[in-house]
Amino acid sequence: MKILELIDVHTYYGDSHILNGVSLQVEEGSVVALLGRNGMGKTTTISSIMGFNPPRDGLIRFKGEKISGLPPHRISQAGVALVPQGRHIFPSLTVAEHLMIAEHHAKKRDGWSIEKAYSAFPVLRRRANSWANLMSGGEQQLLSIARALVTNPDLLLVDEPSEGLAPLIVQQIADIISELRNEGTSVLLVEQNLPMALKISDYVYILSKGEIVYQSTPTELDKNKEVQDKFLGVEPVQTSE
Repeated sequence: MKILELIDVHTYYGDSHILNGVSLQVEEGSVVALLGRNGMGKTTTISSIMGFNPPRDGLIRFKGEKISGLPPHRISQAGVALVPQGRHIFPSLTVAEHLMIAEHHAKKRDGWSIEKAYSAFPVLRRRANSWANLMSGGEQQLLSIARALVTNPDLLLVDEPSEGLAPLIVQQIADIISELRNEGTSVLLVEQNLPMALKISDYVYILSKGEIVYQSTPTELDKNKEVQDKFLGVEPVQTSE
């Protein structure tokens, strides 16, 4: 069953055409990675799904129902949760307050609880009464993930979770995403850490200049160095003669 489906999605910022006919799908209980260089439209894809920047054309379905055009809170209530790029935690709230607010708005009560989040991320239990802005970047990222999980979503959107983090934290995040898949939670992962994405995903898409230019299994992409160099490698610096 397709839990998420984007069909020929076109999204704009003002007059700028950012997503140009994006189509992708996430099967229920799978991890799908959306890869690409910076500025290619990955975060815009997430924003389109969540309703922050709705597409002008095309269709987005969640569990078979159209969600494109719905406001973000309705999409969240339907069972979609977001771990945004940059964490977006509230500096004036404690760790415990973040989790209590998220749990209050949980779609369902079974599965992830605050206690389960503390067990998965022991540092959050130790920092439960700390102001979020006094935590390290890695701790804030774990809080952002835990906050999304305690809403017990059916689909988790994770935008660049490993960005700027130490390898130990990156591995912890990868382990949690793998555990979610084993528990039946579907994940759409936007990531530039290619080894991590290939290790934990079931299927991969590459986005370039607002278009899906490649899709395959992780194993196939891992073997395709030409595609990696063309769409995921560092772009050459343009010089004038």
